[in-house]
Amino acid sequence: MKFTDGYWMTKEGFTIQSPKEVFSVQKNRESLVLYAPYKKIERRGDTLNLGMSTVTLSSPQSDMISVKIVHHEKNDPGPNFELTKTEVQPIIEETTEQVTFTSGKLRVSAALNDKFSLRFFGDEQLLTESKFGAQGEITHVEGKHYMREQLSLGIDEQLYGLGERFTPFIKNGQTVDIWNEDGGTGSEQAYKNIPFYLSSNGYGVFVNHPEKVSFEMASENVSRAQFSVEGEALEYIIIYGPTPKEILEKYTNLTGKPALPPAWSFGLWLSTSFTTDYSEQTVMKFIDGMLERDIPLEVFHFDCFWMKAFEWCNFKWDEELFPDPKGMLQRIHEKGINVCVWINPYIGQKSPLFEEGRKNGYFLKQADGNVWQWDMWQAGQGIVDFTNPEAVKWYQGYLSELLDMGVDSFKTDFGERIPTDAVYYDGSDPEKAHNYYSYLYNEAVFSLLEEKRGKNEAVLFARSGTVGSQKFPVHWGGDNLSEYVSMTETLRGGLSFLLSGFGFWSHDIGGFEENASADIYKRWTQFGLLSTHSRYHGNIEYRVPWNYDEEAVSVTRKFTKLKVQLMPYLYQQAVYTATTGIPMMRPVFMEYPEDRNSYFVDKQYFLGDNLLVAPVFTETGEVSYYLPEGKWTQLLDHSFKAVDKHGQWQTEQHDYLSLPVWVKENTILVIAKNEHQSVVYDYNKDLEIHCYQLTNGTHEQLIVNSSGNPLAKIIIEKDNKHVMIRTEGLIGENDVYIHDNDRVIQHKLEQSEQKLVIDAE
Repeated sequence: MKFTDGYWMTKEGFTIQSPKEVFSVQKNRESLVLYAPYKKIERRGDTLNLGMSTVTLSSPQSDMISVKIVHHEKNDPGPNFELTKTEVQPIIEETTEQVTFTSGKLRVSAALNDKFSLRFFGDEQLLTESKFGAQGEITHVEGKHYMREQLSLGIDEQLYGLGERFTPFIKNGQTVDIWNEDGGTGSEQAYKNIPFYLSSNGYGVFVNHPEKVSFEMASENVSRAQFSVEGEALEYIIIYGPTPKEILEKYTNLTGKPALPPAWSFGLWLSTSFTTDYSEQTVMKFIDGMLERDIPLEVFHFDCFWMKAFEWCNFKWDEELFPDPKGMLQRIHEKGINVCVWINPYIGQKSPLFEEGRKNGYFLKQADGNVWQWDMWQAGQGIVDFTNPEAVKWYQGYLSELLDMGVDSFKTDFGERIPTDAVYYDGSDPEKAHNYYSYLYNEAVFSLLEEKRGKNEAVLFARSGTVGSQKFPVHWGGDNLSEYVSMTETLRGGLSFLLSGFGFWSHDIGGFEENASADIYKRWTQFGLLSTHSRYHGNIEYRVPWNYDEEAVSVTRKFTKLKVQLMPYLYQQAVYTATTGIPMMRPVFMEYPEDRNSYFVDKQYFLGDNLLVAPVFTETGEVSYYLPEGKWTQLLDHSFKAVDKHGQWQTEQHDYLSLPVWVKENTILVIAKNEHQSVVYDYNKDLEIHCYQLTNGTHEQLIVNSSGNPLAKIIIEKDNKHVMIRTEGLIGENDVYIHDNDRVIQHKLEQSEQKLVIDAE
């Protein structure tokens, strides 16, 4: 939201007051309070008829500093984000010139006897500052109040994140409102809005407000990142890294780590699609068609019309199409397939559950006590009030029946179209609850899955989200188009989302809204099977590969089997993500923060620590991508490339069975040697151990089982003459491949051997 007219003037209708000095300070054990009047105080009379900001500095965790700016104290009905705070003993020091507040390696200084300012330092390097006049208490002529902060930007400083944004990857120059909306992937609106951004200058900024936060990212003032909220208080938290990975690890220490999804969820998901006709016969035909074509399938998803039209949600199978749902689910399970069904938090008036929910007060209400209803999506729908514990139990009760019947997961659709004039059971502020509703909704479903299935066996396919929703994976990117431009905006949105504290991500392979061409189906299949989670889904057509051409079947088979083969690597990386909060898919600059060229790269990504993927976004098969400095080996054909310290752009041509997937140097990549029809198998048995461009020294690789527990370890010691491989916990016959520039040395590691010495020459 903009408050100024150019650089010098205030917009008509607004009045801006800013702290002019620190008049006095109050030092406490855990906080520092600055009293900052809106006028420089030169005589006693100046203290009358004057506003003032109370600025409280505190530290929720080490290397974090909270700045809370209050004009007038107000009661807060909530909701508020769930944050994990630890006991921090900050260092507070005062001189005649300044007062400082230090948490870990992060320090903020406030000027005394001078113009008001806050300066933030990490490891004694200036990160950013709130300059004189940057903070603002703003009043509109209609009586609305706003609080504003502006943090200065350095030359070449780039900003990222703010949730799932389909606009340009670098957020400089953009206006971003943190407000969940159902706007597809082709607009500035987003399903998952997160008031957190990450700076290339080594810090992150989290604005601790669930309501709408308006960001002006080097837009209203091109040398500052501005954020504002309606009201008379504003809190933000500076998080010092200094690396992007460290920033995200600390941010998720505060807001929550991603849960570890079950191993089976990483396999291929196939959907009925949205408006297509389907029955048990159709579903079984698709499942059998995949298996007959030797395409490993892990999950089948039933979209909306598993329930009767106009009755979403009633949580009852349409008996005309599915006369024996429990038997059908058992028959699907017997084929080794898990089942997901579509739900949302809206109950149409025709649903048998509507009257039950209305009588018991389980829906959001109008001010007069009636149910808040509208006809958007479902005629006369009510919206479940998840602030009511009894409503949560009621909603979970119907889901529990489905789980007992044999359902394994839920696609938690919607949750964005939440009114701001509704009354909540717990008295929540509806403006603050609009975004936060997505957290309560997905928490209710995810917690039930954990209760019924056990920890690390719960997984959603969720669309909406807010701060902390990363605890309830997996999220997908929403309604995209079957076009290359939409494929690229989907990736941009995913990378921004993953830079906002989320660990896992998926998208509709082939696009959602239209008929997909065979060309784009095959290209999107490559991209989708090299994402953390992979689902075929659409609107008006079945997304089975044989509906396109036989080559589409071959492409699906190849890349599904590749993902199955990669599971020892992928699931170990998933465990790392759940432990650290560092996303499993990530932009290139997270792996190469010292390479300034990588900060602008947004059409490729790392899948885990070691695989660089560049999807093809053209009908011609041409792809341009960037390789940072190092020795790289192509995963698919083992070709080799050495890149000097300046990095290198590549332009290549690829058919549908190929795309750039590069393994970086010093990688021990553990993959399955034999074919499997499921992503769940023994990850320490009968393996291929690929050692890529190892430098001299010791290298280790952990292997986890399909429950995420440590299973085995590989230790490799290399010098100029020998490579010694020691293993712990491996079984079966394992093959070792030493990739040394263009040369590949192959050896067999027998089950009985604890170590293998290879002549590197």
